Amino acid sequence: MALQAALLPSTLSSVPKKGSLGAAVKDTAFLSVPQKKLQAASLSVRTQVATTAPVATPGSSTAAKDGKKTVREGVVVITGASSGLGLAAAKALAETGKWHVVMACRDFLKAAKAAKGAGMADGSYTIMHLDLASLDSVRQFVDNFRRAGMPLDSLVCNAAIYRPTARTPTFTADGYEMSVGVNHLGHFLLARLLLDDLQRSDYPSRRLIILGSITGNTNTLAGNIPPKAGLGDLRGLAGGLRGQNGSAMIDGSESFDGAKAYKDSKICNMLSMQELHRRYHEDTGVTFASLYPGCIATTGLFREHIPLFRLLFPPFQKFITKGFVSEAESGKRLAQVVSDPSLTKSGVYWSWNKDSASFENQLSQEASDPEKARKLWEISEKLVGLA
Repeated sequence: MALQAALLPSTLSSVPKKGSLGAAVKDTAFLSVPQKKLQAASLSVRTQVATTAPVATPGSSTAAKDGKKTVREGVVVITGASSGLGLAAAKALAETGKWHVVMACRDFLKAAKAAKGAGMADGSYTIMHLDLASLDSVRQFVDNFRRAGMPLDSLVCNAAIYRPTARTPTFTADGYEMSVGVNHLGHFLLARLLLDDLQRSDYPSRRLIILGSITGNTNTLAGNIPPKAGLGDLRGLAGGLRGQNGSAMIDGSESFDGAKAYKDSKICNMLSMQELHRRYHEDTGVTFASLYPGCIATTGLFREHIPLFRLLFPPFQKFITKGFVSEAESGKRLAQVVSDPSLTKSGVYWSWNKDSASFENQLSQEASDPEKARKLWEISEKLVGLA
């Protein structure tokens, strides 16, 4: 059973004694408690371990010395922020001093160590538990985020599972194939539930960003490397991706292919972004966007690939295709989509050229099919319990 969502103040990451952090995380004061008790527990721990002066509540407005109100610090939730692109983006945003990052991750200790290792300042981030492989955990995360009393100004759906060599499916706590369950369905529910919070925000530019991928776009060279992405008529998804009396693949294929399952999930991500734009942008003013930040050949996303691939892929991207992008650079690009005033256009799939200049890229015919996006939306609503 997935753990309940919980909150960990960033000041805990500065605990010097080995084991102290683990003990603090296990303290039931941080697990699904009423807001007043949660705040009291947070204050208690800060009093014991913080080495810096108290800071304002993340997202609170501040006033200049002349009494004029200034633009408050923004609050961004990033899923999968304990490593790779998510961590790099969290670091880039936190370092501006203009954003407080909520690191939505499965593993408290991993996230705390990652933030500390990246040099993220105490008070610039909060770690909250989120397991996208459990729809109950997604709902609990939303509840705990609201209990924390922070506004939501930007949501980044970044976390992903990639099992390229898998020939048998694994399943989420709700019984859905893991890649699609985490990459698409978990994020779909999270985005739908937090949309109300984005609408209530008074921040100048509110954004919901879902990571796309070049591998899900068959109008590119990378997108035509087998197995090619393709959702078919969505019969497998409509059947629940159970893999028992039906198929674990979205298109209904009888055989399971982990690489294709990932690529299919990225098509779902890009279709979901466009459907969110069509349904909500005009009425809410929220910007919906997707992006491909470049080939991050050294990312932990490839950890389940064969060793030879992990060895050869980075130099191949660096010296042959010239498409290699470091985690640090990719993080800056994602941070740009979160905060850059020039990237407020909604419904866009952003990419970058060799000079690191952003541009609006074209999606494949399937990844931009409005009818398929509508059908995907309706099936997904049923699977996550929103219909």
